[in-house]
Amino acid sequence: MSSLQLRPYQEASIQNLRQGFINGHKRQVLAAATGSGKSVVALSMLQAAREKGSRVMFVCDRRVLVDQFSRHLEKSHIEHGVLMSSHWRYRPYEKVQVASIQTLERQDEWPKVDLIIVDEIHAVMRKSLKDYIKANPETKIVGLTATPFHPELGNYFTDIVNVVTMKKLVDENYLVPFRVFCATEIDTTGVTVTAGEWQKDELEQRGLVVVGDVVADYISISQRVFGGYKKTICFSSGVNHGHALAKQFAEHGLKFVPISYKDTEEYKQEVLEEFAKPDTDINGVISSDILTRGFDQTDVEHVIVAKPLRKSFSMHVQIVGRGARTHDGKKFCVIQDNSGNWLRFLEDWETLYGNGVESLKADADTKTRKEPTEKEKKESKCPRCSFHWGNMDVCPSCGCVRERKSKVVSVPGEISEISSGVSMESKQKFWSELQFQKKYRGWSDKRCLATYRERFGVWPRGLNDTVVTPSPQTEAYIHKRTQAYIRQMKRR
Repeated sequence: MSSLQLRPYQEASIQNLRQGFINGHKRQVLAAATGSGKSVVALSMLQAAREKGSRVMFVCDRRVLVDQFSRHLEKSHIEHGVLMSSHWRYRPYEKVQVASIQTLERQDEWPKVDLIIVDEIHAVMRKSLKDYIKANPETKIVGLTATPFHPELGNYFTDIVNVVTMKKLVDENYLVPFRVFCATEIDTTGVTVTAGEWQKDELEQRGLVVVGDVVADYISISQRVFGGYKKTICFSSGVNHGHALAKQFAEHGLKFVPISYKDTEEYKQEVLEEFAKPDTDINGVISSDILTRGFDQTDVEHVIVAKPLRKSFSMHVQIVGRGARTHDGKKFCVIQDNSGNWLRFLEDWETLYGNGVESLKADADTKTRKEPTEKEKKESKCPRCSFHWGNMDVCPSCGCVRERKSKVVSVPGEISEISSGVSMESKQKFWSELQFQKKYRGWSDKRCLATYRERFGVWPRGLNDTVVTPSPQTEAYIHKRTQAYIRQMKRR
């Protein structure tokens, strides 16, 4: 049996989960960014449990994900079975089992196991799983997700483990940064709202209006950034929207293949296998939501978001995360936003990116957000190429010179943020001085982040972690804030 090579944060995740079990938490959520390797953590836990003689089960959302994880187990030389009577690997006697939630729902009772690991727990909080949790309080369950924002997670799980932020993963080159372009936007004004989201059919009709603009934006951005075309995935507003986009791409000699719930599993698998080949002639794959979970192709360098979301921050994070994985020669991923989602979810994204998740009571998927004004949208991007401005006077993408009239700017390759007009050099200096506090005075990452945000009103973006001795002015600022904090705590 091969020994899995774990990254430091993956080892820390497993240790924290074990400590959680020791502390009495039978139900825990492991939160980590898309592309961080949660499946590797799961493999390691399954392997360890099997070696101890425990019976364990890995639960997925769909049949295609069952087969995908089974292949991971096979590569790691972990003997296992797949809980489908017609599956070639149906081996109910094995201590490690892989099953889809749909298969389990069709059974009279679930198999008796000591540990269950549920993939994409935010998408699998179905009645069958909730009933099982209530009926089996002693069974240990770990839910994996990049977006632990389901409103019922806190009712069924008691602990959350999140040892690494997305910012840290990017800084340490485990994930690639994003370069974001706010392109032609689908107009959602007046679209009917159903169950918190824009009504699908109406939204799709709005999307059909700007099909040509989406394709034109893609061609322009691709040529300017890459000098050609890179592997692309596109999220459409619906099935018909996806087919209209594919037709428009084809008129420009580009092969984009739409897939949807209307296609057979065999066809979808065939398309994705062809797309995964290094020499494929498919430029891109289009889908409304199939690619949001379980799609982990690392060489995707361009993501088109033509699916406006009103409340679902989870889906927003899952969509852009499809391009975050590293690959040989891949330096960044372009996010082409034709949805308006970047500005819509800005505040929650900054919090998740810089701080991670500390609570199971998050409301990111349920709260109503204020729509950005047309003025805010206009001022948040370069007027020439739609690239999100960096904290500089010249657009790094096209060279356009900024006229400093607004406080809305952005960081290159990231998303918009509010700035007080402080130069990038001053922000880097202050951040480096905070790194001194961390290295020599025992400050935590969270304290550094909180102090920076307290001073500038935003999370640090595009900064390096060099260490600089604090200036007298910074020492005075830190002393003043520390004394204020002490006085506040005494009052409490």
